[in-house]
Amino acid sequence: MRIATDTVIAWERGTAVPSEYELTALAGVLWCSPGELLTGARTLREHRMAKGLDPAEFARLLGLTGDAYRRMEDSGRWRGNDRQSALLNKVLGLTAAGFVTVSGRDEELTGLLRDAVTTRWQARVRPVAKLVPLERGVVQDVLEQLHADYQALMAPTLSWSGTGAERAGTTGDAGRAFLAEVLERFWRTAGVHGPHV
Repeated sequence: MRIATDTVIAWERGTAVPSEYELTALAGVLWCSPGELLTGARTLREHRMAKGLDPAEFARLLGLTGDAYRRMEDSGRWRGNDRQSALLNKVLGLTAAGFVTVSGRDEELTGLLRDAVTTRWQARVRPVAKLVPLERGVVQDVLEQLHADYQALMAPTLSWSGTGAERAGTTGDAGRAFLAEVLERFWRTAGVHGPHV
């Protein structure tokens, strides 16, 4: 198998991902397993390949038909039931953060978290708890803490005094930074490590 230099450079930079066939060939040339090359696996496909499982075998382990699993892998969106999700976590050894990432729900969770810290956090407990494999009480405590942290950060912008208005610019920057990293803050506050296993 011959692979163009530009393709390998794109893999190294993370702007492209090798196909399953290319990854297996590359692992063979380097005398290692595909899993050793995929230490930062984030998608269903990458995690499955890192475990050295073919799609049909992986689907069977999860109690899915091959076609149903392939559709989920191709879309990057996990749609398994609770039992299948528990099996997915077990087989892949995922953290709660890893499960959300592999499920293709990081963006959805980020939107809910931004809403929770900027408006009423109580209204976001149920939808967040549906997305993350954490106890509802933990989700509630984390959302309440994040909301309090964000509101305390933004309080100076509400001041009518000159000093408050002057600080508003820097506080606004800090608020934007808080919102940009709200997903990481959520997992850190929950005591969960990032998406990688």
